[in-house]
Amino acid sequence: MLMENIGLIIAVAVVVIVLLWLLFYFVPVGLWFKALLSGVRISLLQLILMRWRKVPATLIVNEMITGTKAGLHLNPNELEAHYLAKGNVPNVIQALVSAQKANINLDFKMASAIDLAGRNVFEAVQMSVNPKVINTPPVSAVAKNGIQLIAKARVTVRANIKQLVGGAGEVPGSGEETVLARVGEGIVSSIGSAESHTVVLENPDYISRVVLEKGLDAGTAFEILSIDIADIDVGKNIGAELQIDQANADKNIAQAKAEEKRAMAVAHEQENKAKAQEARAKV
Repeated sequence: MLMENIGLIIAVAVVVIVLLWLLFYFVPVGLWFKALLSGVRISLLQLILMRWRKVPATLIVNEMITGTKAGLHLNPNELEAHYLAKGNVPNVIQALVSAQKANINLDFKMASAIDLAGRNVFEAVQMSVNPKVINTPPVSAVAKNGIQLIAKARVTVRANIKQLVGGAGEVPGSGEETVLARVGEGIVSSIGSAESHTVVLENPDYISRVVLEKGLDAGTAFEILSIDIADIDVGKNIGAELQIDQANADKNIAQAKAEEKRAMAVAHEQENKAKAQEARAKV
Protein backbone atom coordinates (compact mmCIF):
# COMPACT_ATOMS: atom_id res chain seq x y z
CA MET A 1 0.00 0.00 0.00
CA LEU A 2 2.82 2.36 0.89
CA MET A 3 4.59 1.65 -2.40
CA GLU A 4 1.40 2.40 -4.32
CA ASN A 5 1.01 5.74 -2.53
CA ILE A 6 4.63 6.64 -3.23
CA GLY A 7 4.17 5.75 -6.90
CA LEU A 8 1.01 7.84 -7.05
CA ILE A 9 2.74 10.78 -5.41
CA ILE A 10 5.64 10.55 -7.88
CA ALA A 11 3.24 10.38 -10.81
CA VAL A 12 1.29 13.38 -9.52
CA ALA A 13 4.56 15.29 -8.96
CA VAL A 14 5.70 14.54 -12.51
CA VAL A 15 2.36 15.70 -13.92
CA VAL A 16 2.51 18.87 -11.83
CA ILE A 17 6.06 19.57 -12.96
CA VAL A 18 5.10 19.05 -16.59
CA LEU A 19 2.06 21.29 -16.20
CA LEU A 20 4.15 23.96 -14.49
CA TRP A 21 6.76 23.74 -17.26
CA LEU A 22 4.07 24.12 -19.92
CA LEU A 23 2.52 26.99 -17.96
CA PHE A 24 5.78 28.87 -17.61
CA TYR A 25 6.71 28.14 -21.24
CA PHE A 26 3.51 29.56 -22.70
CA VAL A 27 3.07 32.11 -19.88
CA PRO A 28 6.56 33.62 -19.43
CA VAL A 29 6.01 35.00 -15.94
CA GLY A 30 9.74 35.13 -15.25
CA LEU A 31 10.43 37.15 -18.40
CA TRP A 32 7.55 39.51 -17.62
CA PHE A 33 8.85 40.02 -14.06
CA LYS A 34 12.38 40.67 -15.40
CA ALA A 35 11.01 43.32 -17.75
CA LEU A 36 8.99 44.88 -14.92
CA LEU A 37 12.05 45.17 -12.67
CA SER A 38 14.00 46.79 -15.53
CA GLY A 39 11.40 49.48 -16.10
CA VAL A 40 10.03 47.98 -19.34
CA ARG A 41 6.25 48.12 -19.58
CA ILE A 42 5.02 45.09 -21.49
CA SER A 43 1.94 43.02 -20.73
CA LEU A 44 1.97 39.33 -19.94
CA LEU A 45 -0.65 38.81 -22.64
CA GLN A 46 1.63 40.36 -25.26
CA LEU A 47 4.45 38.01 -24.27
CA ILE A 48 2.10 35.04 -24.63
CA LEU A 49 0.96 36.25 -28.07
CA MET A 50 4.63 36.62 -29.12
CA ARG A 51 5.12 32.92 -28.43
CA TRP A 52 2.10 32.08 -30.56
CA ARG A 53 3.41 34.29 -33.39
CA LYS A 54 6.81 32.57 -33.15
CA VAL A 55 8.55 35.77 -32.09
CA PRO A 56 11.39 35.25 -29.57
CA ALA A 57 9.99 37.11 -26.58
CA THR A 58 13.34 36.90 -24.78
CA LEU A 59 15.04 38.75 -27.64
CA ILE A 60 12.42 41.50 -27.72
CA VAL A 61 12.46 41.96 -23.94
CA ASN A 62 16.26 42.02 -23.72
CA GLU A 63 16.49 44.63 -26.50
CA MET A 64 13.72 46.63 -24.83
CA ILE A 65 15.71 46.56 -21.59
CA THR A 66 18.93 47.62 -23.39
CA GLY A 67 17.19 50.51 -25.10
CA THR A 68 15.30 51.63 -22.00
CA LYS A 69 18.45 51.63 -19.87
CA ALA A 70 20.08 53.81 -22.55
CA GLY A 71 17.23 56.31 -22.38
CA LEU A 72 15.33 55.25 -25.51
CA HIS A 73 11.56 55.16 -25.69
CA LEU A 74 10.71 51.96 -27.54
CA ASN A 75 7.46 50.34 -28.51
CA PRO A 76 7.42 46.52 -28.24
CA ASN A 77 4.95 46.34 -31.12
CA GLU A 78 7.44 48.10 -33.41
CA LEU A 79 10.25 45.74 -32.40
CA GLU A 80 8.01 42.72 -32.97
CA ALA A 81 6.88 44.03 -36.37
CA HIS A 82 10.49 44.65 -37.39
CA TYR A 83 11.46 41.10 -36.42
CA LEU A 84 8.53 39.66 -38.41
CA ALA A 85 9.71 41.73 -41.40
CA LYS A 86 13.05 39.83 -41.23
CA GLY A 87 14.84 42.79 -39.68
CA ASN A 88 17.85 42.69 -37.37
CA VAL A 89 16.41 43.98 -34.10
CA PRO A 90 19.66 43.91 -32.02
CA ASN A 91 21.52 45.79 -34.76
CA VAL A 92 18.84 48.49 -34.88
CA ILE A 93 18.87 48.93 -31.09
CA GLN A 94 22.68 49.14 -31.05
CA ALA A 95 22.52 51.78 -33.78
CA LEU A 96 19.92 53.82 -31.87
CA VAL A 97 21.94 53.69 -28.66
CA SER A 98 25.15 54.72 -30.46
CA ALA A 99 23.34 57.50 -32.34
CA GLN A 100 21.88 58.90 -29.12
CA LYS A 101 25.29 58.92 -27.41
CA ALA A 102 26.79 60.71 -30.44
CA ASN A 103 23.89 63.22 -30.68
CA ILE A 104 22.91 61.93 -34.14
CA ASN A 105 19.27 62.43 -35.07
CA LEU A 106 18.08 58.87 -35.73
CA ASP A 107 14.72 57.43 -34.75
CA PHE A 108 13.44 53.86 -34.82
CA LYS A 109 11.46 54.38 -38.03
CA MET A 110 14.50 55.53 -40.00
CA ALA A 111 16.83 52.96 -38.42
CA SER A 112 14.46 50.09 -39.22
CA ALA A 113 14.02 51.37 -42.79
CA ILE A 114 17.80 51.45 -43.26
CA ASP A 115 18.09 47.94 -41.83
CA LEU A 116 15.34 46.55 -44.08
CA ALA A 117 17.02 48.21 -47.07
CA GLY A 118 19.90 45.77 -46.57
CA ARG A 119 22.35 48.19 -45.00
CA ASN A 120 24.20 47.75 -41.71
CA VAL A 121 22.75 50.65 -39.77
CA PHE A 122 25.05 50.13 -36.76
CA GLU A 123 28.17 50.33 -38.96
CA ALA A 124 26.69 53.39 -40.66
CA VAL A 125 26.30 55.17 -37.31
CA GLN A 126 29.86 54.22 -36.35
CA MET A 127 31.14 55.53 -39.67
CA SER A 128 29.18 58.73 -39.18
CA VAL A 129 30.93 59.24 -35.84
CA ASN A 130 34.36 58.05 -37.04
CA PRO A 131 35.00 59.23 -40.64
CA LYS A 132 36.72 56.85 -43.04
CA VAL A 133 39.67 57.60 -45.36
CA ILE A 134 39.50 56.20 -48.90
CA ASN A 135 42.59 56.17 -51.12
CA THR A 136 41.94 56.72 -54.81
CA PRO A 137 43.86 54.76 -57.46
CA PRO A 138 46.28 56.76 -59.66
CA VAL A 139 44.30 59.16 -61.85
CA SER A 140 45.91 60.36 -65.12
CA ALA A 141 44.96 63.68 -66.68
CA VAL A 142 46.50 66.13 -69.17
CA ALA A 143 46.84 69.90 -68.62
CA LYS A 144 46.26 72.35 -71.46
CA ASN A 145 49.99 72.52 -72.24
CA GLY A 146 49.95 68.81 -73.05
CA ILE A 147 51.82 67.50 -69.97
CA GLN A 148 50.34 64.44 -68.27
CA LEU A 149 49.95 64.41 -64.48
CA ILE A 150 49.24 61.32 -62.37
CA ALA A 151 47.54 62.17 -59.07
CA LYS A 152 46.56 60.18 -55.99
CA ALA A 153 44.12 61.52 -53.41
CA ARG A 154 42.88 60.67 -49.93
CA VAL A 155 39.14 61.20 -49.55
CA THR A 156 37.74 61.52 -46.02
CA VAL A 157 34.08 60.53 -45.87
CA ARG A 158 31.45 59.77 -43.29
CA ALA A 159 28.12 58.02 -43.63
CA ASN A 160 25.19 60.24 -44.55
CA ILE A 161 22.37 58.78 -42.47
CA LYS A 162 19.65 60.61 -44.39
CA GLN A 163 20.88 59.21 -47.71
CA LEU A 164 21.29 55.60 -46.62
CA VAL A 165 17.87 54.71 -48.02
CA GLY A 166 17.96 55.31 -51.77
CA GLY A 167 21.56 56.55 -51.95
CA ALA A 168 24.15 55.12 -54.30
CA GLY A 169 25.58 51.82 -53.13
CA GLU A 170 24.00 48.81 -51.48
CA VAL A 171 25.81 49.03 -48.16
CA PRO A 172 28.09 51.52 -46.52
CA GLY A 173 31.29 50.62 -48.18
CA SER A 174 29.97 49.58 -51.54
CA GLY A 175 29.06 53.18 -52.26
CA GLU A 176 32.81 53.90 -52.19
CA GLU A 177 33.07 53.00 -55.88
CA THR A 178 30.66 55.82 -56.73
CA VAL A 179 32.60 58.34 -54.64
CA LEU A 180 35.94 57.23 -56.11
CA ALA A 181 34.60 57.42 -59.66
CA ARG A 182 33.26 60.94 -59.11
CA VAL A 183 36.45 62.12 -57.40
CA GLY A 184 38.50 60.67 -60.27
CA GLU A 185 36.32 62.50 -62.77
CA GLY A 186 36.73 65.71 -60.78
CA ILE A 187 40.54 65.34 -60.72
CA VAL A 188 40.64 64.82 -64.50
CA SER A 189 38.41 67.85 -65.02
CA SER A 190 40.40 70.13 -62.70
CA ILE A 191 43.79 69.17 -64.18
CA GLY A 192 42.43 69.42 -67.70
CA SER A 193 41.23 72.99 -67.07
CA ALA A 194 44.66 74.13 -65.81
CA GLU A 195 46.66 76.24 -68.31
CA SER A 196 49.90 74.49 -67.35
CA HIS A 197 50.93 71.46 -65.33
CA THR A 198 53.19 73.70 -63.26
CA VAL A 199 50.12 75.50 -61.89
CA VAL A 200 48.86 72.22 -60.48
CA LEU A 201 52.27 71.17 -59.16
CA GLU A 202 52.70 74.50 -57.38
CA ASN A 203 49.18 74.44 -55.89
CA PRO A 204 47.94 70.87 -55.30
CA ASP A 205 45.07 72.23 -53.22
CA TYR A 206 43.74 73.66 -56.49
CA ILE A 207 42.52 70.17 -57.36
CA SER A 208 40.94 69.66 -53.93
CA ARG A 209 39.15 73.00 -54.06
CA VAL A 210 37.75 72.48 -57.54
CA VAL A 211 36.63 68.90 -56.82
CA LEU A 212 34.94 69.79 -53.50
CA GLU A 213 33.01 72.62 -55.16
CA LYS A 214 31.38 70.12 -57.53
CA GLY A 215 29.34 68.47 -54.72
CA LEU A 216 30.35 64.96 -55.77
CA ASP A 217 28.69 63.31 -52.77
CA ALA A 218 25.17 64.25 -53.87
CA GLY A 219 22.89 61.22 -53.97
CA THR A 220 25.44 58.90 -52.33
CA ALA A 221 25.46 57.27 -48.91
CA PHE A 222 28.49 59.35 -47.96
CA GLU A 223 29.35 62.94 -47.14
CA ILE A 224 32.78 64.05 -48.37
CA LEU A 225 34.58 65.95 -45.62
CA SER A 226 37.89 66.59 -47.38
CA ILE A 227 39.95 65.64 -50.42
CA ASP A 228 43.73 65.74 -49.93
CA ILE A 229 46.16 65.24 -52.80
CA ALA A 230 48.65 62.66 -51.54
CA ASP A 231 50.98 62.55 -54.55
CA ILE A 232 51.40 64.04 -58.04
CA ASP A 233 53.82 62.66 -60.64
CA VAL A 234 54.65 64.12 -64.03
CA GLY A 235 53.95 61.67 -66.81
CA LYS A 236 54.42 61.86 -70.54
CA ASN A 237 54.40 64.93 -72.75
CA ILE A 238 51.18 63.96 -74.44
CA GLY A 239 51.08 67.17 -76.48
CA ALA A 240 54.54 66.55 -77.96
CA GLU A 241 53.69 62.91 -78.68
CA LEU A 242 50.54 63.98 -80.46
CA GLN A 243 52.50 66.52 -82.50
CA ILE A 244 55.08 63.86 -83.43
CA ASP A 245 52.32 61.45 -84.38
CA GLN A 246 50.66 64.17 -86.44
CA ALA A 247 53.96 65.03 -88.12
CA ASN A 248 54.56 61.37 -88.95
CA ALA A 249 51.06 61.11 -90.32
CA ASP A 250 51.59 64.24 -92.44
CA LYS A 251 54.93 62.84 -93.62
CA ASN A 252 53.33 59.56 -94.64
CA ILE A 253 50.58 61.41 -96.46
CA ALA A 254 53.14 63.59 -98.29
CA GLN A 255 55.18 60.54 -99.25
CA ALA A 256 52.08 58.80 -100.52
CA LYS A 257 51.14 61.83 -102.62
CA ALA A 258 54.70 62.12 -103.99
CA GLU A 259 54.68 58.44 -104.90
CA GLU A 260 51.35 58.91 -106.59
CA LYS A 261 52.69 61.85 -108.64
CA ARG A 262 55.81 59.89 -109.59
CA ALA A 263 53.72 56.94 -110.70
CA MET A 264 51.51 59.23 -112.76
CA ALA A 265 54.58 60.84 -114.38
CA VAL A 266 56.00 57.42 -115.27
CA ALA A 267 52.68 56.35 -116.71
CA HIS A 268 52.44 59.57 -118.73
CA GLU A 269 55.99 59.08 -120.03
CA GLN A 270 55.22 55.51 -121.06
CA GLU A 271 52.09 56.69 -122.82
CA ASN A 272 54.04 59.32 -124.78
CA LYS A 273 56.61 56.71 -125.82
CA ALA A 274 53.89 54.42 -127.06
CA LYS A 275 52.35 57.23 -129.08
CA ALA A 276 55.74 58.08 -130.62
CA GLN A 277 56.35 54.46 -131.63
CA GLU A 278 52.91 54.25 -133.11
CA ALA A 279 53.54 57.43 -135.16
CA ARG A 280 56.86 56.07 -136.47
CA ALA A 281 55.18 52.84 -137.42
CA LYS A 282 52.62 54.68 -139.50
CA VAL A 283 55.32 56.60 -141.32
